[in-house]
Amino acid sequence: MKNKYFNKITKLLEQVHSRFATAHQLEFKNVFGAVGGYVNGRIFISGGKFGVALRLPPKTLDDLFQEKGVKHLKYFPKGHIKKEYAVLSQRILKNKNQLRKLVDESIKYVLFIK
Repeated sequence: MKNKYFNKITKLLEQVHSRFATAHQLEFKNVFGAVGGYVNGRIFISGGKFGVALRLPPKTLDDLFQEKGVKHLKYFPKGHIKKEYAVLSQRILKNKNQLRKLVDESIKYVLFIK
């Protein structure tokens, strides 16, 4: 799978975790015209026209939605809101330390939810 969303997600993951793919079973799939990143079979990141979104626990989402530029994920303009996801602001995407922490939290969250 090669497209601009795949390239953007893999570049971001490489920047924050250069050995990410060797530590986890990582795969990418098409999701409603976007690309979803899966770790050990569970989706944790999504990239598309909307930007880049992470699947995160409720408390982290509450905190993120207080920040300017962070929004809820909708794959389609009139589609329903994906409640466990936050579309990250450009400021967060450029902050490697914050992005690394959020990616780590997303992975932990998806690996341990039932």
